[in-house]
Formats: sequence, structure tokens, C-alpha cells
Amino acid sequence: MRGLVRRDILTRIPTSRTRCVTRHMGSGLGAPLRRCFGGLALALALVGCSATVNNHGFVPPEEELSAILPGVDTRDSVALTVGEPSATGVIEDNAWFYSAYQVRSFAYRAPEIVDRDIVAIAFDEEGVVEAVERYGLEDGRFVHLSRRVTDNGIGDVTLLTQIIRNFGRINVGDAINGNN
Repeated sequence: MRGLVRRDILTRIPTSRTRCVTRHMGSGLGAPLRRCFGGLALALALVGCSATVNNHGFVPPEEELSAILPGVDTRDSVALTVGEPSATGVIEDNAWFYSAYQVRSFAYRAPEIVDRDIVAIAFDEEGVVEAVERYGLEDGRFVHLSRRVTDNGIGDVTLLTQIIRNFGRINVGDAINGNN
């Protein structure tokens, strides 16, 4: 009889422990934390794929630009009205350029300019305003940059070939005496 009781007790104990362990692992603090971290990981993945828009530059508002009168205002009065620009004419200082643009970028793609606004204020030789012009993204043109590379004249000569060719040019006596 004693053997039956023990076998009965031994078979019940693992069963009850298994249920307790299973119930304890499934509920409690572990499951909500896993759900929370899973949701947080999903949210971070979605945020990383969303677009980011950055604004660069400055263009004076239209109210300030309308106060500039061609033929009347000078460089000094324009500087007081809208401020000095970050860019001027390249060859001559006969124009001031104000530019602003928006760049949209995704995590895995190249940045893309989505909006551009350029204001050009042209001056004559005396520094008086000739014209105020505004350009947008639609006025721009793509400029293909040509990469001109100077030929080095070596061609398909390898390093080993160059070293072998130079053996005939070396004079050991001049090298020892220090003559060039």
C-alpha cells in the first residue's frame, strides 16, 4: 500500500508543479513586458522609416522685399531692410542672393529637395538696386558636372614593370658618393 501512495504522490507532484510553473510563466510580469517591448520595437521601426524634413537658409518675407524700390534703394538700405545675404556674386559683387530650401530624407534613400526659394537683388556700379527677382524650384535647371581627369601618362604599366625599368637608370657609384 505504501508503494501505491508514493507512486500516487509522485505522479501528482510533477503535475501540480508543471501547472503552477506554466501558469506563473504565462501570466505575471513577463508577458506585459514582452508586449511592451514588442510594441516599442515596432514603433521605433516605423519612426525610422518616416520622412524627415529639414529647412535650410533664409529668404526675406514678401512684405520686406516689396519695400525695396529699384532705382532708389542702395546696398546699405537693403542691408537695413532685409539684412545682408550669405552669398554674393561670384565674379563681381553686383548681386546679393538669399536662398532657402527644404530637404526631405528617408532613412534608406538619398535626400530630395522638395522646395527652393531664391531671391536675387541686382545692383548697378554705384550700388543702387536694379532689380529684385524671385526664383523657385521650377525655375532651376540640372547642371551636369563634368569630371575632367588629367591623364597620368602611365597607362597600363604596373608597379613591377616600373621598378624593373628603373634598374638601368640607377648608378651605384653616384648613390654611394652622394652625387645626384
